Amino acid sequence: MDFGAMMPLAGTLGVTIHEGTKERVAGKLPVRAEICTAGNIVHGGAIMAFADCLGAVGAFLTLPEGATGTTTIESKTNFLGGGPVGSVLIGEATPVKVGKRVSVWQTRIRTEEGADVALVTQTQLVLWPA
Repeated sequence: MDFGAMMPLAGTLGVTIHEGTKERVAGKLPVRAEICTAGNIVHGGAIMAFADCLGAVGAFLTLPEGATGTTTIESKTNFLGGGPVGSVLIGEATPVKVGKRVSVWQTRIRTEEGADVALVTQTQLVLWPA
């Protein structure tokens, strides 16, 4: 399944998802000038959106039977370093807890060289039919 194609923002940012399972979602974000802030460093909002894309895929893959979808209800980002223009960021989302009503995902983002960029924890609400 092409998860990136299901999320228009992922395409706009250039996010690709190359692994998607209930235990791990991994993807890449090339850092282009269009998603940078001053100093040609990736904007924090782009980092947060990248992590949200990965965590959302994980939450979708772990939906209980009968659920209709998922939405982010909380997100916390710890910025640990910069991602310079021209670099590629690697993200890996893993579940902290998966339940019937919510799931919590943690996404670690690094440069391809392994330098820490951010650690994001998000809570996804499971949506049920009305």
